[in-house]
Amino acid sequence: MEQFQIREMRETDIAQVEAIEQEIFSVPWSEESFLSACTTPENIYLVCLAGEEVAGYCGLWSVLGEGNITNMAVAEKYRRNGVAEALMKEMEERGRQKDVTIFFLEVRESNDAARRLYEKMGYEQIGVRKNFYEKPAENAIIMSKGWRTA
Repeated sequence: MEQFQIREMRETDIAQVEAIEQEIFSVPWSEESFLSACTTPENIYLVCLAGEEVAGYCGLWSVLGEGNITNMAVAEKYRRNGVAEALMKEMEERGRQKDVTIFFLEVRESNDAARRLYEKMGYEQIGVRKNFYEKPAENAIIMSKGWRTA
């Protein structure tokens, strides 16, 4: 990971982020959606850079101690290099600094690679959202990781 740098998403990153989004997702977010999300103070949006190129990105919305991971993507040519795990770890750390005590995410039922990563990082399946995804229609597995204190 030493050739990669993780930092907050900037407006100048959004065109590259949206290009990755278009490549990976059947119902992608727009540039406007990313701009709005990454400029909302409660949210955490990060990019992983390989030089000047966005290798991956992730996003989290936080409300009252809960963090909802809304986006996680790595460009095809940078996969299996630790980018997703590094982004998740950095996002969790920044979430904890914003008093997030529990994280949630949805992942396609068929996305075995992502599910294995999340499980490796301590996320557990807590439910299913039927037909959550479109194009193709598919269930989402709801996963959670928490640091609740007594």
